[in-house]
Amino acid sequence: MEAHAATVEHAHGPPEAHQSSRIDRQTLGILLFIVSEVMLFGAFFASYFFLRVVANVGPWPPEGFDLPTAVAGVNTAILISSSFTVHYALVSIQRGNRRGLIAGLGATWLLGFTFLFIQFNEYVHIGFSARNGAFGTIFYGLTGLHGAHVTVGLILLAMANIRAWRGHFTSEPKKHLGVEVPGIYWHFVDVMWIIVFTTVYIL
Repeated sequence: MEAHAATVEHAHGPPEAHQSSRIDRQTLGILLFIVSEVMLFGAFFASYFFLRVVANVGPWPPEGFDLPTAVAGVNTAILISSSFTVHYALVSIQRGNRRGLIAGLGATWLLGFTFLFIQFNEYVHIGFSARNGAFGTIFYGLTGLHGAHVTVGLILLAMANIRAWRGHFTSEPKKHLGVEVPGIYWHFVDVMWIIVFTTVYIL
């Protein structure tokens, strides 16, 4: 009788998820973090379009603000390339190719650092600062916010590079999350830059 009651009680509850169908905590954590960061970027984009459309401040960018679109375009190509290299790193370790992993992670870090260096060099030579009107403020706000995310991504990639050289990753399931999770974040950084570049430099 007691066994029957326990069976009935168990039947009323939801079936326990199979282990393979569960998302691991690290991946879930980075995805939730990305959702919060999308909302943060959304607030900055809302401010940008308010200044440009609703406030109707005149020509955009205002006179005196010349953006180096060609340089930013090359920088965009560099960052997009880094998405392919980090994907190559992940695919390599999934196939047990440790050399491909190291090469992919190293190339991704170098491309990301190059992007950040060019962005900083642009700030030095662009000819205006965040104090020069609403456009200067929102320009540095958006590009600076993205630059901060690139910096975080480079730190994560540096850690992944160190672990790769030490042989911490294997092709076994969940034995290469240290590559996959930074890769997800890096793809997010790349996508956000494409949106920033298109919004600020092109439109």
